[in-house]
Amino acid sequence: MIHRNHHAWPLKLAIALVLLGLGIDAWAHAKLVRSNPAARAVVSRAPAQIELWFSEKLEPAYSSVELRDGLGGVIHTENATTVPTNPKQLVVKLPPLPDGQYVLKYRVLSVDGHVVNSQFHFTVDTTRR
Repeated sequence: MIHRNHHAWPLKLAIALVLLGLGIDAWAHAKLVRSNPAARAVVSRAPAQIELWFSEKLEPAYSSVELRDGLGGVIHTENATTVPTNPKQLVVKLPPLPDGQYVLKYRVLSVDGHVVNSQFHFTVDTTRR
């Protein structure tokens, strides 16, 4: 004989409703919303900085950006910082960049404690006007 606890379903239902009530944002990771330059962009002027906007507030001390050239060499940049008026925006100042393809790798920690690693590329082509 199997004894089932028929009184447990209201508790399970209540827990499920509470979890749903937290909303999707409570479980979300910081996602890249947009960037300047944009992913896969071909720009006619080398950017002086890269700007990244995320869906969640970031922990600036644990967020970083690495830029590599088309041969995989690391481009030395300043440390990435959040914008004081927008803790969802990360900015990194760049040295002058020659024409070529670049890969931007980023690692961010959102205030909810989730780490996100990703990358995208963009191209500088000053012959394009």
